[in-house]
Amino acid sequence: MRGSELPEVCVVGLGYIGLPTAAVIARAGMKVLGLDVSERVVETINRGEIHIEEVDLDGLVHGVVQRGLLRASTTIAPADVFVIAVPTPFAKDGRHTPDISYVLSAAESVAAVLKAGDAIILESTSPVGTTEQMRDLIAAKRPDLKLPGLCEGTPDVAIAYCPERVLPGRILEELTNNDRSIGGITPRCARKALAFYKRFVRGTCVTTDARSAEMTKLVENAYRDVNIAFANELSIVSDAMGLDVWEVIRLANRHPRVNILQPGPGVGGHCIAVDPWFIVHGAPEETPLIRTARGVNDGKIHHVIARAAALVESDPKAKVACLGLAFKANIDDFRESPARLVAATLARRFGDRIHVVEPYAAELPIEFTDTGASLIDIDTALETCEVLIVLVDHDVFRSVPLAERADKTVYDTRGIWPDQPAATETEPALRKAG
Repeated sequence: MRGSELPEVCVVGLGYIGLPTAAVIARAGMKVLGLDVSERVVETINRGEIHIEEVDLDGLVHGVVQRGLLRASTTIAPADVFVIAVPTPFAKDGRHTPDISYVLSAAESVAAVLKAGDAIILESTSPVGTTEQMRDLIAAKRPDLKLPGLCEGTPDVAIAYCPERVLPGRILEELTNNDRSIGGITPRCARKALAFYKRFVRGTCVTTDARSAEMTKLVENAYRDVNIAFANELSIVSDAMGLDVWEVIRLANRHPRVNILQPGPGVGGHCIAVDPWFIVHGAPEETPLIRTARGVNDGKIHHVIARAAALVESDPKAKVACLGLAFKANIDDFRESPARLVAATLARRFGDRIHVVEPYAAELPIEFTDTGASLIDIDTALETCEVLIVLVDHDVFRSVPLAERADKTVYDTRGIWPDQPAATETEPALRKAG
């Protein structure tokens, strides 16, 4: 492929990041093969439809599929650029050991069709050193190719790391406009990846080494986790002191150099709730602050469960609506969601008294099976439930006027209803608790 020609691209993994990335690349005119292990996902995309919720993604996917620029398959094929966007979870073993098996499996698939001149770019959030491990695996599978950092002279392929920086609900816009950190195994690898991203990214693309780019992504999310932990701890302190945490934060943020984030029922999603553990695992003795922040945010979930359970127990005949399961507003992503854990825990404890309102779910997740809990809409919840537990700040919940909830007992973990009547002395802080 000459520099003036558009490369053919293979995106490995068609989830919340992989599918939007594949669609944006295809919109720039490049032919894209999307690879996924799920036959259902592949069939859905090849019909021009989508299997995830994301603003404007349905129209974009339909368009690029119709134009023949994007197709999906469960079988890999040769390409010029391979973008790997697969999950990188951690083991729930108490040590939070990173699991990069999906990355290495994807790299093994790519190795089978790799040719001289190709580029492999890892986008999955990964522990420091993962890009090099991926390179080493490919080197073992393809001894006929010269790999960067392992050979003298010019390598046959380029390998780089370039993490996404996107917000669910704004992914298409941010994939295009946000700055990118591009880390190459060598400077030559970084330059080749840079040339690829400049075909569809308007933001500034900064080149560095792969390990620095890996650490940068982890640091970004750990920074946010630490700041959220301060807000969540402040909400617990305010509860203990009988204070309105939302009022405290509003006033404190009037200081010109203070910007406290908003508390919630914990921290969820695949990034902020996971990435800090990758840093802790890599340097366990040097990360007391990051580890503590993770503990505070996980502890906030248990605090909310205890407060909500006490509220439910205080009125044994009341029907309860848990509002939301997603890890953030206006999306259908329930990964590592504290709202999901809170609602499921209450359902297991209180059975059919618990109802769940989640506009982005067609059915309740598997952990609600045999609990007796039911999925209802917001109108039904307002008509039939005496207790409302706000766990996600979906717009449809924010829009509920005071007239429809003034007589409800409310536990608002998101602060979306500041006009909700204050608690009585017999219901301390439960109507406006953080």
